[in-house]
Amino acid sequence: MAKYKWGILGPGMITHKFTAGLKVTPDAELYAVGSRDLGRAEAFAKQHGFAKAYGSYQELVEDKELDIVYVATPHPQHEEAALLCLKHGKGVICEKPFAVNTAQTRRMIDCARSQGVFLMEAMWTRFLPAICKVRELLAEDAIGQVRHVYSGNGFRTEVRPESRLFSLAYGGGALLDMGIYNLSFCSMIFGKAPARIQSQISIGSTGVDEECSALFSYDEHQSAQLYTAIRVANRHGALILGEKGSIYVPNFGGASSLTLQNQEGTKELEFPYEATGYQFEAQEVMRCLDEGLKESAVMPLDETLAIIQTMDQIRKQNGLRYPCDEEG
Repeated sequence: MAKYKWGILGPGMITHKFTAGLKVTPDAELYAVGSRDLGRAEAFAKQHGFAKAYGSYQELVEDKELDIVYVATPHPQHEEAALLCLKHGKGVICEKPFAVNTAQTRRMIDCARSQGVFLMEAMWTRFLPAICKVRELLAEDAIGQVRHVYSGNGFRTEVRPESRLFSLAYGGGALLDMGIYNLSFCSMIFGKAPARIQSQISIGSTGVDEECSALFSYDEHQSAQLYTAIRVANRHGALILGEKGSIYVPNFGGASSLTLQNQEGTKELEFPYEATGYQFEAQEVMRCLDEGLKESAVMPLDETLAIIQTMDQIRKQNGLRYPCDEEG
């Protein structure tokens, strides 16, 4: 595999975890950091050992040696940042949720495809060894046809109007921040969007959704139940029920184990990993670039679009809108 020079666009909290993963990724070079605040970029670069720091996104993408950019700005800024990178020929892995709405997502995908540049949603959990094993077991028919999935996560935090998490303008709330994991997991399991959606959202004092629950119905009598929250603590995990058995994934957001139960008995399978686990999505990006691919078959752009469309449907059912929705 070739060596790839990585850039960070928007050095926020999540980028520390992603960078920790890059540090244990062979052939990944910590190359440049771009921020609208030069001091912040320099501090991040010094802390993690990046070679360069830029005080604007424009300077970052104009660096001709840069190969791939990790976009980690707040959700409503993903589109602008990703388009800037793509139009300068830089491959992009964009933090989840990929965008706030369908319109933004379409523009990002259309740009990547018209420019012939790599683009992928940074759904890091999908690339964890334990989750890869889930896909393998399903492909082997280890539990038969999947009938139902329960996927839940959430935590309790106090209302802080000044926080991005509680800001409509910044795309805060449970659905985009936490619920995206559940939606993406179900999409991975069923390989399609739900045919019918029943949902309920609890809107808090700042206007964002503090709880979200949904029941998905699929063709062939399949279903899924999802729950997420930022004001209610909830055990993180996913249970896949099949005609011949089940797979339970505890803490699927950072999964390192699973339990398989079928006619052959019960097996506890362990998949430990070093660092943060974010290295596996970085490895996928580099594999795709090595093979000349413009998107990943594990997290394809059409599936990312379908997931955002599902989130839009949930929001529409519950009258939840963000300011950027008005932009088209």
